[in-house]
Amino acid sequence: MRDLAQRVSALEAELHKEQRVTTTEVATLRPAVLVGPAADVRSSVESVSSSSVAATIPSSTIVNTQSTPAPISPVASVLPTQLPGGATLNYTFDGYYDYDFNHPIGRVQYLRAYDVLSNAFSINQADVVFALDPDVAAGRRYGVRLDLQFGQATETLQGSPQNEPRPDIYRNIFQVYGTYVVPLGKGLTVDVGKWASSLGIEGNYTKDQVNYSRSFFFNYLPFYHAGVRTSYKVNDKLAVNYWLVNGTDQSEPTNSFKDELFGFTAQPAKSVLWNFNYYLGQDHPDAAPATNCNAPVQPGLCLQAITPAPDGKQHIFDSYVTWNATPKLALSLEGDYLISREWAKAAPGESSAPSHVDGGAAYARYQLTPKMALGGRTEYLSDRGGLFSGTTQALKEFTGTYEYKFGDGFLTRVEYRRDWSNVPYFLTNKPGMLSSSQPTLTVGMVWWVGGKQGAW
Repeated sequence: MRDLAQRVSALEAELHKEQRVTTTEVATLRPAVLVGPAADVRSSVESVSSSSVAATIPSSTIVNTQSTPAPISPVASVLPTQLPGGATLNYTFDGYYDYDFNHPIGRVQYLRAYDVLSNAFSINQADVVFALDPDVAAGRRYGVRLDLQFGQATETLQGSPQNEPRPDIYRNIFQVYGTYVVPLGKGLTVDVGKWASSLGIEGNYTKDQVNYSRSFFFNYLPFYHAGVRTSYKVNDKLAVNYWLVNGTDQSEPTNSFKDELFGFTAQPAKSVLWNFNYYLGQDHPDAAPATNCNAPVQPGLCLQAITPAPDGKQHIFDSYVTWNATPKLALSLEGDYLISREWAKAAPGESSAPSHVDGGAAYARYQLTPKMALGGRTEYLSDRGGLFSGTTQALKEFTGTYEYKFGDGFLTRVEYRRDWSNVPYFLTNKPGMLSSSQPTLTVGMVWWVGGKQGAW
C-alpha cells in the first residue's frame, strides 16, 4: 500500500509539472498575436468581419486567422493615408474604355468633358489629395487642401490659353487652398486659393457622382476659380456664401474685373438639400500676348493692352436640389440660365446682343444592393449663340448607368449614353458628314484609397 501511494503521489507531481509548463508556454505565445502594428491587426480583423464569407468560417478558423494576421494589401501597406495631426493622404485612379457607334474620325467625341476618346483604353485621371480639415472642437481653426491631378481630365479642366495667360504653371494643381474658421456666430469659413467650382451639381471625382460621364452643363459651367470664398452658417438649416475671384477657369486673371458669387445652401428637411447661386462675371481679356517688352519679365507676362477692351458681363443663375426619397432612392434636379454680352452698351462695331445658355438636368439613383446601383440622367441644353458648342442648337442626352462596387475602394460602371441635337453636329467616320446623334457605350473603373471619409 505504501508503494502504491508513493507511485500515485509521483504521478500527480508529474501531472502538475506538465500543466505548469503548458500554461507557461501558452502565456509566452499569446503576445505573438500583437507582433505586427496595431493598425495591421485591425485591418485584418475588419477585412474578415466585413466579408460575407466570415459568416461561413468556423470560429476556430477565425481565431487562427487573428493569431497569424492575413497579408495586408500591398496598396494599404505601401501608401500612407493617415498623417500626424489629423491630415489625410488620398489616392485615386480612374480609367475607361468607350465605344462610339458613329466610329468618329480620330476617335474624338464631341461635348464630352472626360470620356473624350472612343475605341481606346484611356486614363481619365489620377489624383493625389492632401487634406487637413479644420477641427474647431479640437482647437484647430485652420486647414489646407491640395489636389494634384494627371490624365485626360487635366487637359479638360486645367487651363486653356484662351482663359489663362500662363496655363502650364497651374496645370496639375486641381485645387489648393487654405482655410480658417473665424469665431463669428456659428462660424465664418474663409478659403483662399484655388478650388473646384460649385456651380452645377456634378463634381470632379467619379466615385461621388451618379454616372460615369459628365453632363453638358458640367462641361460648360466653370470648372474652377481662384480668389477668396466665404461661407457663414446662419443656423442648422441655412448657410450663405460669397466669393470674390479672378474669373471663370482663371488661376491668373485676364482682366482687372473681379467676379462675384452670391448663394446659399439650405436644408429645409433632413432628406432635402437645396443650393442656389448667382454669379456675376466679366471674362473678356483686356490684354494680349506681346513680344516687344523691354523690361525683364517672367515668361508669358509680356502683354499689350486691347483698346477698347470688351466690357460685357456674364450672369449665371444656377440651382440644384437633392431629395433622398427613401434610404435607397435619391432624386436630383438642376436648372441653369446664363446670359452673356461682349459689350455692355451697343456702339458702332460693338454689339450688346446677348447670347443665352439655359436648360437643366434630372438625376435618379437607386441602390439595388450594398454592391449594386442604377443611375440615370436626362438633360436639355439650349445653346443660343453657340456659347457652349459653337453652334446654335438644342442639345439633349440620356444616360443610364449600372454600378457594381467590388469593395470599399473599387467600383466599375457600365454606361449607355445617347446625345442628340436638332442639327447635324457630331462626327462620323465619313469626312464632312455629321450626325444629329452620338450613341456610346462605356466601361469605367475607379480605384481609390485614403483616410478622407465621404465625398472628396
